[in-house]
Amino acid sequence: MNPKISDFGMARIFDGNQSEANTNRIVGTYGYMAPEYAMAGLFSVKSDVFSFGVLLLEIISGKKNVGFHLSEEGESLLTFAWKLWSDGQGLELMDTMLEKSSVATEVLRCIHIGLLCVQEDPADRPTMSSVLHMLASDTIALPIPKQPAFSIGRFVAMEGQSSNQKVCSANELTLSVLSPQ
Repeated sequence: MNPKISDFGMARIFDGNQSEANTNRIVGTYGYMAPEYAMAGLFSVKSDVFSFGVLLLEIISGKKNVGFHLSEEGESLLTFAWKLWSDGQGLELMDTMLEKSSVATEVLRCIHIGLLCVQEDPADRPTMSSVLHMLASDTIALPIPKQPAFSIGRFVAMEGQSSNQKVCSANELTLSVLSPQ
């Protein structure tokens, strides 16, 4: 249960037995990167836990986190899963292909574990060995997860609806206010 860097481009950056690093450049797949790595280049064993949590939520939902924009707020799969779970509607996240072959309590437990893995503070995330124990045993009590790290989304106006927001960004992810100093 030693975490490994799964992105081969990232693997070349790290030495053989290195488990933590502060990298000079950010490489990897956005949507799976832990926020502390994506924003500051800080990588640790808890970065792998974040990526695993994203993957677990993707498996349950049948949807990818990257490019997931379900609502007009452009929320991510992580925030969508959080809202459903928080409202007691976690099963609505489940892919319809899983309905016949799954047990509702197991699906909800997996969503719960996925949300524990994608918490903003790495210290709040479980270790991979803890995740393994949580998945293997339905008797281990799970802590209440905190809201997922962040959402990279975009505002999508519904057809026939006007938006008061002016898009001033080439990639629709940032809004900059220019003012001379």
